[in-house]
Amino acid sequence: MRVLLINPFYPISETPSPPLGLAFLAGALARSGNEVKLLDCVVFPFNRDFLGAMMRDFKPQIAGATAVTMNVDHALEALTAAKALDPSITTVIGGPHATFRAADILQSCCQVDVVVCGEGENTLVGLAKALETNAAWEAIPGIAFRNGGRIIETAAGPPVDLDKLGPPARHQIPLGRYRALGMPVSMTTSRGCPFKCIFCVGRKMVGARVRYRDPIQVVDEMVALSKMGFHQINLADDLFTANPDHCLGVCNAIVDRGLKVAWTSFARVDTVTRQVLQKMHRAGCTTVSLGVESGSSEMLRRIKKGITLEQVVHAMQLCLDCGIDPHASFILGLPGETETTLAKTVAFGEHLKAMGVSHGFHILTPFPGTDVREHVDEYDLQILSDDWRRYHANRAVIRTAGVESKTMDAIVIEGERQFDQWLGDIGRIRENGRASAETTWPLVRLEHTMVLYDMMMKRLVEKKGAWPAGSSDEADARPTEKLIRRMSDELDHPPAQIRAAIEFAAEKQYLIQKNVDGRVRWSWADYL
Repeated sequence: MRVLLINPFYPISETPSPPLGLAFLAGALARSGNEVKLLDCVVFPFNRDFLGAMMRDFKPQIAGATAVTMNVDHALEALTAAKALDPSITTVIGGPHATFRAADILQSCCQVDVVVCGEGENTLVGLAKALETNAAWEAIPGIAFRNGGRIIETAAGPPVDLDKLGPPARHQIPLGRYRALGMPVSMTTSRGCPFKCIFCVGRKMVGARVRYRDPIQVVDEMVALSKMGFHQINLADDLFTANPDHCLGVCNAIVDRGLKVAWTSFARVDTVTRQVLQKMHRAGCTTVSLGVESGSSEMLRRIKKGITLEQVVHAMQLCLDCGIDPHASFILGLPGETETTLAKTVAFGEHLKAMGVSHGFHILTPFPGTDVREHVDEYDLQILSDDWRRYHANRAVIRTAGVESKTMDAIVIEGERQFDQWLGDIGRIRENGRASAETTWPLVRLEHTMVLYDMMMKRLVEKKGAWPAGSSDEADARPTEKLIRRMSDELDHPPAQIRAAIEFAAEKQYLIQKNVDGRVRWSWADYL
């Protein structure tokens, strides 16, 4: 079977990383004898003509898209377009949103044929085989589909054996574009989460029992990623420190291989120890993100977080002592939130900041599948919107009896203002000529990202990055000069930023120049 996998649009402001889940799906499908192509609408602009050209060339029999709540509308738009272009194609959607809204999607979007629920690798392979052999879908575990006027949901299959799963097919992903934008690359060492956070669907998606990958396989993958030029690898496990033996096993394997690579991970404050953090630092861990959720002891007890503020402070100090940057994550608007508990959270964040700990605020978002949404009547919450595009956790779509949505928004907006002020301060120092390259790099990198992203989404390199070779090109002192002139007319950025971004991308070989058949041709280094 020929399978087209679609990564729907996701805002650059949310720091997207290459779609690891789709890479695992692509790998599993290919190893089962299927042909696979991937359309990544995060770094390529989606339009029907572009999709149509790909479908005419590849002639897929299955089109599958993944989605979280925030971009599910984009996923459905892409599948609807695929079905319009080829009514015979089987359209499939998966991911956390689809898993917990399967019936609703099938009822409201007739262009979707199948919903994959939970882990998708074995299920999608089984669906492809059933389509190829014309077998009944009822025997495929973990799917929902229409049969006449009924919606049928089959039972979930067994958890995926991670060591037998095989590596993700990253060669299908335009990794070069993510690298050019300064995004990190992600990987996992485990699946599963033993905790029951009321605001998370992780446990329901992949199970409560944590399954671990062989540390040797993990480090083999890290070695391969380390050669691709990304500035950072994110270990995307729900909880990397859940099992100290596994965590230490991975770190020891990294150290034993002599691998030098910067990586980050997620942890709980009650699962980190000095021994573990020291080993993580030695193995290259630079940052650990820890979910604190609230600065109110009362709120922590109410949401059954199972940690204390004293544990938070202790864990943060341990990270700092061991040379790792801790990041504290807070969630505003938890059940029972009041202006008093909010004030305690903000104050506790300032306390951690004084210790040297970065922190950030998000707002509780009742994603489908979460306990707070499924039992909202039992909580002190009111859901204000089901506009899924607003489910990015940066503005409130809920309120509590004690806190208005605008009050929570104001806290997040203040954090955004402080970040913008920090960037502005860097800019002013740069203008005065008193800043080092290291000091200005966060601002410069962001400027590069925005210019290069606009070039990608407007397809400017494809449209204007080729011309007949001639003496005018030889006269330019630098090979990027003509490209810069041609791009500048189409970009709404200061000329100096456009020049700096393009020269940076060319120097790093994110943009590549070739002379082909008497033409100068620039292109993105899409595939690594």
